[in-house]
Amino acid sequence: MTIASSSPPPSLPLSGAEGALTVPRTRRAKAREGRGDGRLAALFVAPAMLGFLVFLLWPTLRGIYLSFTRYNLLTPAEWVGLDNYVRMVNDPIFWNSLGVTVEYVVINIGVQTVAALAIAVLLQRLSQSAVLRGIVLAPYLLSNVVAGIVFLWILDTQLGIGNEIIGALGFDHIPFLADEHWAVPTIALINVWRHVGYTALLLFAGLQAIPNDMYEAAKVDGASEWRMFWRITLPLLRPVLAVVLIMTVIGSFQVFDTVAVTTQGGPANATNVLQYYIYGAAFGRFQFGYASAMSVALLVVLTAITILQYRLTRAGRTDLG
Repeated sequence: MTIASSSPPPSLPLSGAEGALTVPRTRRAKAREGRGDGRLAALFVAPAMLGFLVFLLWPTLRGIYLSFTRYNLLTPAEWVGLDNYVRMVNDPIFWNSLGVTVEYVVINIGVQTVAALAIAVLLQRLSQSAVLRGIVLAPYLLSNVVAGIVFLWILDTQLGIGNEIIGALGFDHIPFLADEHWAVPTIALINVWRHVGYTALLLFAGLQAIPNDMYEAAKVDGASEWRMFWRITLPLLRPVLAVVLIMTVIGSFQVFDTVAVTTQGGPANATNVLQYYIYGAAFGRFQFGYASAMSVALLVVLTAITILQYRLTRAGRTDLG
């Protein structure tokens, strides 16, 4: 005996006039919604795009144009072709400034990266207290100018409290910012003190993405903290570390504020970094064309370094599955 099923028959696709009218209406509604979302997205992006065009793209293009001219703000720009670049290649002060900048970058990046990585690992492995993170970040809340002035007072050769402590320990006072051998390392360490907390928190955020199971498995296998750092932490942190290095290198090549408020490029051009030399050429001697040429050269150098770093560190790849 066959029992008839009481369940309703399966629904059939719409056909005829009803189906022909329903589908186009749905598509038109979706199209209108898409256009509305696009307009809303454009509205939110517009302020940032306007700022990019006005404060980044246009000054960059304007600077590239001025690098081929002789311009002093008082007279119209005069096209001189490659004269500014020829002058730059033959300018010993430019090459000295580039060398001083490279020295500063090497010291700053080397010390800052090692210190920030150590702080980040300690925060992640020992304590994740928000209070400690706030203390670590506190120096970054100061401006470069304020940090430079404070350390200028602390490290003053005659009256600075830093040199007073050194004298109390029985050593001679050290001219940190007045000696050509001490000045660049001192400025680099001042900026390390200010930026290391921010860099450490960036690395700390990257450490949070590493699964804790890996550390637990390594502990079961008897691995020490030092071995886990080299075998787990460092390889898996590589993409974040690479991006942080790219950011800090670009920022270090643009050092200006600390030099301007402490040594003004002295003594004897020992701290005359490239940004300060460009500033002096533009706003001290009104050689805007030559200053623009040096700025373009710095842009090219930073672009090349960034591409090289990105490829060598494989910043776009991760070892996490």
